[in-house]
Amino acid sequence: MSEDFRELRFRAQDDVEIFVRDYGDPDSAHVPALCLSGLTRNSKDFRDLAPHLAANGRRVLAMDYRGRGQSGYDPNWRNYTPQAYVADVLQLLAVAGLHRVGVVGTSLGGLVAMGLGAAQPASLAGVVLNDIGPEIAASGAGRIADYVGKPVVLSDLAAGAALQKESYTAAYPDLDDAGWLWMAEGTYRQRPDGQVELDYDLKLGDAVRESVKGGSPNLWPLFDALAHVPVLVIRGALSDVLSAETLTQMQTRRQEQGLPLETVVLANRGHVPLLNEAPALDAIDRFFAGLDTGHQSGSAG
Repeated sequence: MSEDFRELRFRAQDDVEIFVRDYGDPDSAHVPALCLSGLTRNSKDFRDLAPHLAANGRRVLAMDYRGRGQSGYDPNWRNYTPQAYVADVLQLLAVAGLHRVGVVGTSLGGLVAMGLGAAQPASLAGVVLNDIGPEIAASGAGRIADYVGKPVVLSDLAAGAALQKESYTAAYPDLDDAGWLWMAEGTYRQRPDGQVELDYDLKLGDAVRESVKGGSPNLWPLFDALAHVPVLVIRGALSDVLSAETLTQMQTRRQEQGLPLETVVLANRGHVPLLNEAPALDAIDRFFAGLDTGHQSGSAG
């Protein structure tokens, strides 16, 4: 599938440059999609999903958070916060001339989507939460906090693919060599000396360690901020971040509000599903088709 996209760059309100991949037809009548990645990730994670969603002309934006990918690094690492990312997204919507989008939020991206629901509810048409909810399992939180900000420099992408396989086989037990290389291509950038290194500002580790000092915040009110829109949750069956119990609580919460919660659980996937799996693509296609027509299936489970 073609991965043609336009490069969109803009300045955040504090002058940090933000990079966005802009796919599809800017004048499309379909509900635009906004893809938001995980904590250390970037827009390359959507290089399968974005062109898939844009195949019928739908406009799809995939943003690099500040400090990731091709976006500028913030001179003050304390600005690496969900609040700053929400502000950057709102600025992006203004620059792109978009008033209402469907958000596909992977991990941190799902938390940012919840923040959008609280900060500017009218900007959301619907939300896909990829392996994230209002409670984060302690095992996953500890694992993430342990690796963020630690430098990794390798000889080439093949070495990167080998390290990804060594580190994450438990989360992707059926991934083939091409899949591990795909992951490495989204994880590393090439240095001038030909070696590869992590494609994010390592100061992000300082921000993560600072954030955990205050303990885990209550995120259920943020989840409730999505009560006005359809929500699809995709969970990896092997996830150490979104537990089956939390997903059940999310379903119960929505049912108590008289709202459906569409869910898909992917076998052989931990944190996070790659969103190029056939069941995930099918569910996302149905979800956005429902946003286009204003009709959702209403089914949960």
